[in-house]
Amino acid sequence: MTKLRIAIIGYGYWGPNLVRNFWKNPQCIVTNVIDFDKNRLKAVNNDYPSINTKDSLEKILDDESIDCIVIATPVHTHYELVKKSLKKKKHVFVEKPLTHSYKKAKELINLAKEKKCILFVDNTYLYTPAIQEIYEQIKSNNIGTIQYVDSTRINLGKFQSDVNVLWDLATHDISICLYLMQEKPITIQAIGQSHTKSGLEDIAYLTMHFKSNKIAHFNCSWISPVKIRHMLIGGTKKMIVFNDLESTEKVKIYDAGYKEKPASTHSNKFLADYRTGDVYSPKLDMTEGLVNVVKDFVLSIQKKKKPISNNELSLMIVKILECAEISIKNNGKKIKIS
Repeated sequence: MTKLRIAIIGYGYWGPNLVRNFWKNPQCIVTNVIDFDKNRLKAVNNDYPSINTKDSLEKILDDESIDCIVIATPVHTHYELVKKSLKKKKHVFVEKPLTHSYKKAKELINLAKEKKCILFVDNTYLYTPAIQEIYEQIKSNNIGTIQYVDSTRINLGKFQSDVNVLWDLATHDISICLYLMQEKPITIQAIGQSHTKSGLEDIAYLTMHFKSNKIAHFNCSWISPVKIRHMLIGGTKKMIVFNDLESTEKVKIYDAGYKEKPASTHSNKFLADYRTGDVYSPKLDMTEGLVNVVKDFVLSIQKKKKPISNNELSLMIVKILECAEISIKNNGKKIKIS
């Protein structure tokens, strides 16, 4: 099978990880890296002497030998870069979120269909062994029906210049939540505050309400003195704690829960029986999530396989974040997902 020829735009924070993983994939050849920073291009030349480096995109787009464009640039640049690439009939791999506008995201997805190209958004967490293990636990009904998801993703920095903290951090947790629940929210609530001249919220709280009575809550911050990557998933049978900062036991399954006692004939008072059992930490594969991301992207092109990080999910993430912005501007008002 012919190898895919890849050009990667952006060699800043995430770009080096993408170059490394596309380079390692036997179905890919990384031919070019594009960046406006000459020092970054020098780093590419030092680490990968066979990769061509450029500070302009236009010649790359006109090169018919290049099959895929990989975009690792700030969110505000995604729309134009993805659009230009698709118009040249290139498959596109872009960092999350797809764009900062639902209307533009939908336009790009429709353009990809028109050009018969794959448009793939890098929701990396969905491909990590930890999230795959949690997904299997839920799929096998081991934890019962999900009742809630409660997530904290906080640290000191990195402040973004074009999007608020929810667009930057909550994107991960929304993607995980939608993937695990396999259900779309009906309303969104959010509050947040900016403490800088940028006016972009650096701390925010997002709540998603579901028709099935599930609820998901995300705490995101760039101004925390500590780094926390912690998610609680409550099921009717068992509960899961996902701590991404743990080196080995990232996932712990708690045989804990409650059930309602039958009410007496003389009382409407709620009474509960609590159950606390064993804690189990499944052994996880140590494969890097990005290895699986690249593999799924390649398969979506070669085998026309629908990827885990599909366009419906990526579009819903943008819609939720857009609704969250509206909610913040309206003092936490519930916003319906249309």
